[in-house]
Amino acid sequence: MPFLPMSIEEVQQRGWDSLDIIIVSGDAYVDHPSFGAAIIGRSLEAAGFKVGIIAQPDWQNDEDFLALGRPRLFFGVTAGNMDSMVNHYTAQRKIRHNDAYTPDGVSGKRPDRATFIYTNQLRKLHKGVPVVIGGIEASLRRIAHYDFWSDKVRNSILADTKADMLVYGMAEKAIVQIAQALDSGQDIKQLVDIKGTMVYANTELPMDAIELPEGGLCADKDTFFAMSKLFDEHHRTRVLYQVNGGRLLQHNPPADPLSTEEMDALYALKFMNLPHSKYDGHEIPAFTQIKDSITAHRGCFGGCNFCAIGCHQGRVIQSRSQESIVTEAKKMAISKTFRGTMTDIGGPTANMYGMSCKLGYPDTCKRNSCLFPTICSNLDTDHKKHLAVLNRVRYISGIRNVFISSGIRHDLVMRDPDYILALAMHFTGGRLKLAPEHVINKVLSYMGKPSVETYEKFCAMFNKTAKEFGKKQQIIPYLLIGHPGTTLNDAIDLGLWLVENHIQVEQVQEFTPTPMTISTCMYYTGKDFATGKQIDVPKGHQIRLQKGLALW
Repeated sequence: MPFLPMSIEEVQQRGWDSLDIIIVSGDAYVDHPSFGAAIIGRSLEAAGFKVGIIAQPDWQNDEDFLALGRPRLFFGVTAGNMDSMVNHYTAQRKIRHNDAYTPDGVSGKRPDRATFIYTNQLRKLHKGVPVVIGGIEASLRRIAHYDFWSDKVRNSILADTKADMLVYGMAEKAIVQIAQALDSGQDIKQLVDIKGTMVYANTELPMDAIELPEGGLCADKDTFFAMSKLFDEHHRTRVLYQVNGGRLLQHNPPADPLSTEEMDALYALKFMNLPHSKYDGHEIPAFTQIKDSITAHRGCFGGCNFCAIGCHQGRVIQSRSQESIVTEAKKMAISKTFRGTMTDIGGPTANMYGMSCKLGYPDTCKRNSCLFPTICSNLDTDHKKHLAVLNRVRYISGIRNVFISSGIRHDLVMRDPDYILALAMHFTGGRLKLAPEHVINKVLSYMGKPSVETYEKFCAMFNKTAKEFGKKQQIIPYLLIGHPGTTLNDAIDLGLWLVENHIQVEQVQEFTPTPMTISTCMYYTGKDFATGKQIDVPKGHQIRLQKGLALW
């Protein structure tokens, strides 16, 4: 199966005169399911549509946006696998000098606020063609949101871009439904009830509607807090409305999670598993990082307050079957570029593979996290499924090592000593990366993370097991400093804990307020999301001091 076309010549080589759908992406085109434009493009192709990709167009050059002509149905626009502002700037608002999603890691190949810029160009050059925006940037800016880089509350990106429709989340189901509806002759303005979308409401506000405070009023911090609480409570189960830029927007509930059969079918699509041939001779760092790994599942029920995965992928774990994963591993094992080490078989949190709620995540459940403050009694925490697939892959001819690098939840692992044994014996390549994030329980509570005592117990169990079996393993803690609710005294205590435990970390992450997370609401409003009480919010110089204390 050839790559999706990126030029008129490639379109013609397929025997096509034109395209049904053109995807414009801020990333280089890598035909691999870890890259958004590829997985959406291949999903549409599998549904019978002719799809092309414009990757990293020069936004100051009209010709790049005209390169594939005018699509029959619509343009799809994504900033790429990262929000363009997160991609461009550090937590101190300094410009980054590399871009992992660009050939050779070169920066500057996409604009700030790429979704907005690309949509404006398409509107100017292709009048009358519908534009559907999606990807992480659109997903996490779909309602009025605090924007750290301009330090203000911005309207929904749908209202700002004036696109015709917004698809949020992983989007395979919604985008195919949109394409099929437009193909049948429906007007895009009629498509108001597709799950996983945000649209312009075409009716008066229903009597029983849940209306979020108007976007323009959310600059007020109390109003923003109220909006965030209302959205958090109802967005999974109810249609929500919000006025943005003078337009009434309708936020539909998330798309239904994919079944195991649907996940298998998705990952069995005819991906080349390579960057497009136009990049031959160039390295795309993001692809290099994941090329020897397998995505086993999507979704995360951890519900960390600073993490956007729950808002984007959802909390329901959507797992591939063992056979699907093993089949991919066998193909990888005979690949010319494979060197014998599988770097990861996981997802947002590796050891959640195959886990689910015993009650099926009922609508009546209002928990953001199945793990915090305690592990829910209705959660299936059996690790046997993940161990089984890891062991099957480990014995495939041509595979010498299988490691877990996508991270684990140590509080969850402690329920299964066999999993800890397997981690220490087989699936850790000398360094196990864990994310306690901090060691002060007050701070951990603001983050939605388990206690430091839980982390210490896990470390003791893992180290004891590794020592008993003569394995030299080291735990590398990931730390997050500057989270809302953290004081300088907390940072001092963190530094002392590191010294007492003879841990010298190589780097720490500074908290970045990304759109739509609970922690970002806390940062902007200065309120604990759980109680509404005022909290300390470190900024600027204090964050740098906290970082210095952690890097003793």
